[in-house]
Amino acid sequence: MADTSEARGARQWNVDRLPDLSGRTAVVTGANSGIGFAAASALARAGAHVVFAVRDPARGAAAAGRVSGSTEVRRLDLADLDSVREFAAGWDRPLDLLVNNAGVMMLPEGRTKQGFETQFGTNHLGHFALTNLLLPHVTDRVVTVSSGLHRGGDGRISFDDVNLRGRYTPTRAYAQSKLANLLFTLELQRRLAEAGSGVRALAAHPGYAATNLQSHAASPLARLFMGVGNKVFAQDDKGGALPTLYAATVDLPGASYVGPGGLGEMRGAPALVGRSAAASDPVAARRLWTLSEELTGVDWGLGAPATRDVDTV
Repeated sequence: MADTSEARGARQWNVDRLPDLSGRTAVVTGANSGIGFAAASALARAGAHVVFAVRDPARGAAAAGRVSGSTEVRRLDLADLDSVREFAAGWDRPLDLLVNNAGVMMLPEGRTKQGFETQFGTNHLGHFALTNLLLPHVTDRVVTVSSGLHRGGDGRISFDDVNLRGRYTPTRAYAQSKLANLLFTLELQRRLAEAGSGVRALAAHPGYAATNLQSHAASPLARLFMGVGNKVFAQDDKGGALPTLYAATVDLPGASYVGPGGLGEMRGAPALVGRSAAASDPVAARRLWTLSEELTGVDWGLGAPATRDVDTV
C-alpha cells in the first residue's frame, strides 16, 4: 500500500498513544489553564495521579473538578521562593514526573517577592528552586516548558544583570527566561548523568498555541496581534500540550527538546526539534546554574547542603 500523507498522519503521535500511567504521580505547575491544564487532564485520564500546583487553589480546584481521573490541588506561587520552599517541604513521597509548565509572558516590568525581574524569576528561578528541592523524590523525569522565542531578545543570558535594569522590554525578558529554561535543562541533565541518576531532564515547547497567556502582554498592539494569531494560525491548547506529553512519556535521551513538527514548529505532531547555539552552550549553562544557586539559595538537589540564605536584589 502506498505510504500516503493520510497514512503517515495516522502514525503521528497523539494523546491516544499515551501509555498506561496507573500508579504514577505527576506534578504539573500552572495546571489550572492552558497547556498545563490540557497536559494535566491527559495524564490523569491515562491513569496518573496528578497534582495541580497552582497559585490560586480555588481556581485549581475548579479546574481539577473538570478532569476525569485522580487529582489533588496544592498551592505554589513560583514568584515567591518562600511558597516554593513550603510546597517542597510538604512533599513526602516518590514523584515520577515533574512538569515545569507555569509561566508568565511579556508582562510590564515588575518584580517577584524576592525582587527578581518577574519573567526570569517566575519562569526560571522558581522552577530551578522547585526542581532541586523536589529532586530527591523524583524517580523518572523532569520536563521544562520553554519556547521557540528563546531565540529572540538578546539571544543570550544577561549575566551582568539578569533583571535587565534600564534595558527591560517585555520580549527581551521573556526570551531570556525561555533561554534559561533550556540551559537549565542542559545542565540538569549533565549533573544527573554525572551523579549516576536514572532521572532524565527534557524540555518542550508548544509552538503557537492559543491560550490565555498571550492576553497578559504589556503592549495593546501585541495583544491584538496575538489575538488575531490565536484565531488564524494557532493550534488549540490540547495540541500545544502534545510536546510536553511526548517528552513526559516517550523513551527519549536526556536533554531532548520536543516541539511541534510542522512548518516553523508552530503546530503539528510532536517531534525532536533544534535550539539556538546559545541554548546549547554548556559553559553558559553551568554559569547560569551557579548564578541561580546564588540568587535562590537552593543548591544541587542531589548534593548537600540543600539550601542556604536567599540573595535578594
